[in-house]
Amino acid sequence: MENEGAISFGDAIAGLGSGIVWILTELAMAFYNLGYAITHPMLWLDWTNKEAVMRFVYYGGSTEFFFVIFAIFVVMTIIGFFKNEFLWGVVRVLEGFANGMGRLFAWAGLLMVLQQIMIVFMQRIFTRPDISIGFGIPLQFDISWFAEELKLYNALVVCLCVTYAFVQGSHVRVDLVYSAVKFRTKKVIDMFGALIFMMPAAVLTWMYGWYFMWRHLIVPKPSASDTLERLLLKSRAMRWNVETIGFSPNGFTGYFLFKILLVTFTALVFIHAIAFFYRSFLEWKEGEESEGKYLDRDTLGEGEEAYEGTH
Repeated sequence: MENEGAISFGDAIAGLGSGIVWILTELAMAFYNLGYAITHPMLWLDWTNKEAVMRFVYYGGSTEFFFVIFAIFVVMTIIGFFKNEFLWGVVRVLEGFANGMGRLFAWAGLLMVLQQIMIVFMQRIFTRPDISIGFGIPLQFDISWFAEELKLYNALVVCLCVTYAFVQGSHVRVDLVYSAVKFRTKKVIDMFGALIFMMPAAVLTWMYGWYFMWRHLIVPKPSASDTLERLLLKSRAMRWNVETIGFSPNGFTGYFLFKILLVTFTALVFIHAIAFFYRSFLEWKEGEESEGKYLDRDTLGEGEEAYEGTH
């Protein structure tokens, strides 16, 4: 029995060692893979070539792509450990990107309201079964198509304004311990949350969402278990087969857009997890005087402070 225990312990140590070697190898290869992808863009961006499409599909959900992102994160973190202003620059760019996306696509909420008003008028006042928009060759669909399309506007707000809402402090936060601890402890909790919850959740959702999206865009349908060689073989029979089937006979036919939004949503969450981790680290390092530094939040105007963070 002692022998078996020693063997299993030795196997565990050996497995751990090989795992660490594999991670370090992939991390080192990430720099080569990034350089190769940048210097040979037509191998994966020339979508007139079916093999290039399949390379894009494969690498978008591959361990190689993950370690390229991870390597960039490690390099930025090492530089920022010695140069605070570099990390503050990264934070400002990423938070500015989140704010820009949110402020732009928040207008989808207004479009949703205006389109709903138009639908009510066309149905109840003009008793029209369809709506035609444009001149020459107009965009003409049944009213039920436009009614179901309202879900797309809602999805645009949810998926593309999520990080904007995070920057603005508009997300609901369940607080059991956070408010009672010291400033630096709060920042440690924030860093832990970004690394252990936000990033892994975004990566897992991306892995499922990436192939889910492509299975509704092309055939033969790719799988997460497919190797690059297998996908290149499938490319011989590849053709675009964009999903245009609605839930009702005359309903909205662009449901493939929701799959694209799912992938975009996870990318935004992952990118902002990096920004949130860096902001938390910098505020922990510099102290309370740096809290909210360079933070660009919208304001409702003078005298409306009680409503800030609730809009």
